[in-house]
Amino acid sequence: MADAFDDENENEQTYTMNEYMEKLEAEELEADLVLGGDEGKECTYPNGYMKRQAIFSCLTCVPNGSAGVCTACSLVCHDGHEMVELWTKRKFRCDCGNSKFGEVSCKLCPIKDSENADNSYNHNFKGSYCTCGRPYPDPEAEEQVEMIQCCICEDWFHENHLGLDSVNEIPRDEEDEPLYDEYICQECSLNCSFLDLYPASVWATPKQKNDTAPSGKEENSLKTGKSPYACPEQNVINSSSIHSEHETALIEKDSVHGENMEKTSDLAIPEEHSLDRASSLKCILGVDVNIKSHVLGKKMSMFLSKGWRDLLCRCRTCYEFYSGKGIDYLIDKEDSLQEYEKMAKEKREEKLQQQEGDAMKFINTLDHVRKIEIMSGINDMANELKSFMESVGTSRTITSDDVRGVFENLAKKRQRFQ
Repeated sequence: MADAFDDENENEQTYTMNEYMEKLEAEELEADLVLGGDEGKECTYPNGYMKRQAIFSCLTCVPNGSAGVCTACSLVCHDGHEMVELWTKRKFRCDCGNSKFGEVSCKLCPIKDSENADNSYNHNFKGSYCTCGRPYPDPEAEEQVEMIQCCICEDWFHENHLGLDSVNEIPRDEEDEPLYDEYICQECSLNCSFLDLYPASVWATPKQKNDTAPSGKEENSLKTGKSPYACPEQNVINSSSIHSEHETALIEKDSVHGENMEKTSDLAIPEEHSLDRASSLKCILGVDVNIKSHVLGKKMSMFLSKGWRDLLCRCRTCYEFYSGKGIDYLIDKEDSLQEYEKMAKEKREEKLQQQEGDAMKFINTLDHVRKIEIMSGINDMANELKSFMESVGTSRTITSDDVRGVFENLAKKRQRFQ
């Protein structure tokens, strides 16, 4: 028995304290991105088609992958089932318990429409991704290839399946960190060819960490104001004019209506009275996007720079073009993953503050003796952990035996106190 326990300790994965803290922070960030601060207690169906939420596919209940469920339903209604984690999906409503699930009803929200007609499903719901249709992680792959998500179709693509001549074309710095903010796949690029009408500032291009000036094709595109992806015959606009055009239009609007000027980055056309707002904005492209985009259309992988959505024109013509293509969410600030993550962090802070408040309320309900016992226990725990950390430092790995030793020492001190 002792030998078996020793073997278990030898095979135990170990971390330094710094590695463990970094691992916790990474897991916390990933949870924020995926769940958006959702605690998984209530079905999101009553909230309708949410702008963005974490979605899961249950292959046990719906093997053909034509349904998706929210976080709460994945935990309560489909516990122990074969689930596919889909990261986040936009404009999606929980399917749990509807007609696609046969006789199985939702335990959290049993009354639902038979189908959610506006939901969109792709092969991700079956557990396959990319143009190759492989699962992730791929059990047959010797090494897992990193994947990139398209911000339009929301499918995930292997880096070597992006249609590039080399993965080195992916904009990254010397540390191999991405220089792009969002990616649009080759198929979706046809609906986004209008981006070729914008200046080079919307595109993320490879650069070296110690570069002092751009060179070659990139240098030429920056000097002329042309996109590195653009067709030679296109007419493009100067990037410095984008915000000034928006601001001029907004100032004119304010002089008529007496409203406070709003920043371009805060504009979200898909809101109530959005067309009235859009009609007051002057088109910053200076061309009819409906006509010009047909000329420019070609398949390509698009890597977009940070803040590229803020540069998109919000005039009536352009908004109706986005809407007709089904991509009007691009000018909705709350659609991006960055906003989703920001919302999650705000929810987490609120939750922590509430927990602290609840803890203080509980302590205040106790008599003086109980308060002293609790505070003494907290103080003993803090002192024991501090002594332990000082003895091992930050470089030595901490094992399960170390953890058991900390609590054994605490128990001994408690017995002596009693």
